[in-house]
Order: sequence, then C-alpha cells, then structure tokens
Amino acid sequence: MAYDEDLADRIRDVLTGETGVSEKAMFGGLAFLRNGNMAVAANREGHIMVRVPREQTEEILGCDHVEPMVMSGREIKGWVHVDKAGLAGKGLGKWVRLGWDHAGTLPPK
Repeated sequence: MAYDEDLADRIRDVLTGETGVSEKAMFGGLAFLRNGNMAVAANREGHIMVRVPREQTEEILGCDHVEPMVMSGREIKGWVHVDKAGLAGKGLGKWVRLGWDHAGTLPPK
C-alpha cells in the first residue's frame, strides 16, 4: 500500500459531488486533482499535503499540526503538511476544502 486507503476514502467523501476530480499516484501517495491541478494528497502515514495560497503559507504554518512541506531538503512555498492529529473530526474537511478551493483558482490543465 503506497498511501493510507482509509484517509483517501475520507478525502473522497469530502469531495463527493464536486466536478473536475481526478486521482493520481504521486510522491508515494495519492493526489486529488481539481481540473488537473493537485489540491491535496494522502500519504502512507495518514498525513496530507495541502496546496495553499503562497502568500498565506506563513500564516497557515502557525496553525496546530501544520508543518512546512519539504521535498529534497527544500521548503515548498504554497504547500503545507498536516499531521494525523490535524485531520481528526472536521479537521480533514477544513484542509481538503482549503486545497480544493485554492486549486480552483488555477487555470485548468
């Protein structure tokens, strides 16, 4: 298993009824795309990475359970990592919605 299947199912539930949804294996996880733009991805540890407005990255990093998204030793602005504790209850929906809404501001691919 390359990603947390239960988490992926929970993300699918949040996105039920949305148009332009696709899924793609990426970064060792499962990404959810809106019109071809990645919005959120589930990983094998039960965490997610979320696309956020670049100009709000620093503010969002002040939220509980959120860390910078780091790939190849570099922090990626416009993306954050949310751990399991931040996804409990309605937390997952909040983060998925943030990523989904931001991806909707981008031109379709």
